Amino acid sequence: MTISVLQNPEHDEYQYLNLIRRVLDTGDVRPDRTGTGTIAIFAPPSLRFSLSDSTLPLLTTKRTFMRGIVEELLWFVHGSTDSTLLTKKGVKIWDGNGSKEFLESRGLGHRREGDLGPVYGFQWRHFGAEYVDCETDYTGQGVDQLRECIKKIKENPTDRRIILSAWNPKDIPLMALPPCHMMCQFYVQLPPTSNPTQKPKLSCLMYQRSADLGLGIPFNIASYALLTHMIARVTGTDAHELVIQLGDAHVYRDHVDALEEQLKREPKPFPNLRWARDDIEDIEDFVYSDFVVDGYTSHPAIAMKMSV
Repeated sequence: MTISVLQNPEHDEYQYLNLIRRVLDTGDVRPDRTGTGTIAIFAPPSLRFSLSDSTLPLLTTKRTFMRGIVEELLWFVHGSTDSTLLTKKGVKIWDGNGSKEFLESRGLGHRREGDLGPVYGFQWRHFGAEYVDCETDYTGQGVDQLRECIKKIKENPTDRRIILSAWNPKDIPLMALPPCHMMCQFYVQLPPTSNPTQKPKLSCLMYQRSADLGLGIPFNIASYALLTHMIARVTGTDAHELVIQLGDAHVYRDHVDALEEQLKREPKPFPNLRWARDDIEDIEDFVYSDFVVDGYTSHPAIAMKMSV
């Protein structure tokens, strides 16, 4: 018998909590790559988060590692594939997948520790280029999908091909970890003719093939919300909505107790995002100190182990 979390249609976080409840109550028990085991369902209804009025869907039923989310996103935006750059900043989310032991298990032992191969940022900025290592300069190589998206939003906003893809089958064997959040599509809602001074509204739809609901999805929600806000900033649009469609939505079996505790908590209001500077014009101009989060209050952090 399925037991639902208390519903509150006015707070978007309940979508996430109710999805966890559904997985725990009705999911299939499945083996997985890490050996931990999961409880999973396939293709649940989309999650939709409002970004209007500078809203940032940073989950509140547990403390979310905002600095880690921002630093990883900036790392993606700059096309980096060296996890040690994040480690030096105290962001260790890629350490397990960048360890020498893990790389050797993937047949990538010839790489130095921290060289993840052509993962997210490389595909965003250099899709199709031949990957050498994390220290090579790839300037001008491959397709810069991120800049192409920004250009289309500015110059051809009704284009149905404003797509950013991290899934490159040719490069999958070279990656320490194939992309979980595989691709996203941007949609621009033009202002009504009756109000031509209103800014266009920018929305993002992200597809994620593999969704770790306990640890990964809180990161992914905030990350793509931030990316949408960033692109809106440099394209003269207003961030409007983030839609996330999941494939394999799962809870790791060693996260069950922690998530049961989280489900007892009532969400608090989402915070707002503002920029510390007014002169940000290019997607590569952003630095960590530009991101100012106002009004973030949350329940305490809940420890969950990352499966690698």
